[in-house]
Amino acid sequence: MAQWVAVATLPVGLLLSGCTPVGEAAARITGDRFQAALRDDDWTGACQLFSEEARGNLESASGQPCPAALADLHLPTGPASSIEVWGDNAQVRLEAGVLFLAKFRLGWKVTAAGCEPRPDRPYDCAVEG
Repeated sequence: MAQWVAVATLPVGLLLSGCTPVGEAAARITGDRFQAALRDDDWTGACQLFSEEARGNLESASGQPCPAALADLHLPTGPASSIEVWGDNAQVRLEAGVLFLAKFRLGWKVTAAGCEPRPDRPYDCAVEG
């Protein structure tokens, strides 16, 4: 009987130790899609990945529609080097800069982009919301 318990729990242990959490995978996909849109100059596609608040803040600050404002920012487009997820929030570290994401009813959205760390202060972000 003891052997059966060990065998039955082995797959669960392998699943837990070898898999990326669902939230992390979904957040990474959104971050990758955002970066790909920037690389391809697909400003409309990138804007669709912003949260409503981030998109609204960008448009308000620039006085332009999101695609035009985003094109003017020249955000970094490198691949994700790491990701951390805390519940409904995520941080995607890029080779240059950081993205912040949040999980909404319809999926993950970029809430801040073009973010640079500052010692002992919050990140400085080109777009935030």
